Amino acid sequence: MTGPRLEGLLALVAFGLTIPAANWLIGHAGTVCVPQGPCLIPVAPGVMAPSGVLMIGLALVLRDVVQRRLGLGFAWMAILAGTALSALLAPPALVMASAVAFLVSETADLAVYTPLQRRRFVLAVLASGLVGLVVDSVFFLWIAFGDLGFLPGQMLGKLWMVLLALPLAAWLRQADARRGILPA
Repeated sequence: MTGPRLEGLLALVAFGLTIPAANWLIGHAGTVCVPQGPCLIPVAPGVMAPSGVLMIGLALVLRDVVQRRLGLGFAWMAILAGTALSALLAPPALVMASAVAFLVSETADLAVYTPLQRRRFVLAVLASGLVGLVVDSVFFLWIAFGDLGFLPGQMLGKLWMVLLALPLAAWLRQADARRGILPA
């Protein structure tokens, strides 16, 4: 198997791996690890965020790639499987926040991405990522803590990953143009 289908399957596997990676990072990797709390990383001068936010930002982009390469049905299955994984792997106190934030943010990402992706793929990845990261951050923080005090760090950490993934989106768009493939 080669080409777009293989790229889609690789994106699907990577998407699934972002969830356990986010859960591992939040408890094990950071410049500061709060006792009985998350490990934090700097995402801007003076702004810290739980290290797991990096994987959530990447998940938003990978879901777009899954949809582009494998179709809308696979994207929905990935969202539902990711929601279940989020609930299974999150620390007990954060199960509801993790699962709801994942489900709602990935659905919002899909809703923005789908109508834009046919004509402006890279813009669709950026716009849907921005919507997804805001929705994920707000829902997670509000459900988990009833407080949006960590919102800037949550959003910035995810934004970095979305921005770093834009060259991949541009490469995929160019590969599609060379192959004469329209997006799924």
